Amino acid sequence: MLKTLIKISRVQNLIIIAATQYIMRFFIVRPMLAINDFELQFSEFNFFLLVLATVMLAAAGYFINDYFDVNSDSINKPKKVGVGKTISRKSVMTIHLILNAIAVIIGFYISVKIGIYKIGFIFILIAGLLWFYSSSYKKEFLIGNIVIALLSALVPFIVVVYEVPLLNREYLDILLEYNYNFNSIIFWILGFTFFAFITSLIREIIKDVEDIEGDIHFGGSTVPIIIGTLYTKIIIISLIVITITALFFAYFKYITDYTSLVYMIVALILPLIFLIYKIIIAKNKKHYHFASVLIKIIMILGISYAFVAFYNFSNII
Repeated sequence: MLKTLIKISRVQNLIIIAATQYIMRFFIVRPMLAINDFELQFSEFNFFLLVLATVMLAAAGYFINDYFDVNSDSINKPKKVGVGKTISRKSVMTIHLILNAIAVIIGFYISVKIGIYKIGFIFILIAGLLWFYSSSYKKEFLIGNIVIALLSALVPFIVVVYEVPLLNREYLDILLEYNYNFNSIIFWILGFTFFAFITSLIREIIKDVEDIEGDIHFGGSTVPIIIGTLYTKIIIISLIVITITALFFAYFKYITDYTSLVYMIVALILPLIFLIYKIIIAKNKKHYHFASVLIKIIMILGISYAFVAFYNFSNII
């Protein structure tokens, strides 16, 4: 049963989520603050609680997703089905509710701690979106894809949602005196946020093609079912081209150092071009599964660019 719980919760994905938020905090936000002799204001313990709440919401989402996907997974992923066999659907639902409840409580606690309790409603919104995604949105045309992409984008962005208000409060006098703000930090995080959004959207559409057999059997209305595999490929390739274009734009407009250029070409642009090739020649479930794994690796490499940025920031400090 423990093995099933670990499999359902997608521990590897939870680790990536937690790592992403810590990377944003310590390799982007903190060094950018240090350039101007500012310091992080959101405490380490409260930040840990933020990461914990985010991870728990994600885990709850995976549990409710498998709860509703028992039938389609029996066709799409017959070897991976554990719900209803090694663990009951009732147990899965119970775990889902407990994880959500704890995450929401933590979310409101840290929101109250920074003096903006309304931010806590984000956690209720996320829990609700994950429920409706699993129960209905997932099988609808584009809606489910966009919901998951938005939630993926929120993972890095929520770091500044809790940090910036405290920074504005602590350094208000300095900000007013020197007409300064923390927009540059927000823009950097928004870059990672956009990358997380568009690559997640690409992956979700690829997974829809991979799972088309089961989705058709149970009345799904996903992108490949509605418009066909060929046009879905065109959408995927278009999104990849947009991603590559955005990377070049970000580099030439805002970054321009040689190290970043090499990293972007080797770790992101060339793999994305290779992904286009794999999508063009893809013909079966195995091919799309490979593409899904590849874009996930690219997503991780995109977040890992923060280490290159940290190196650049360190040379300024």
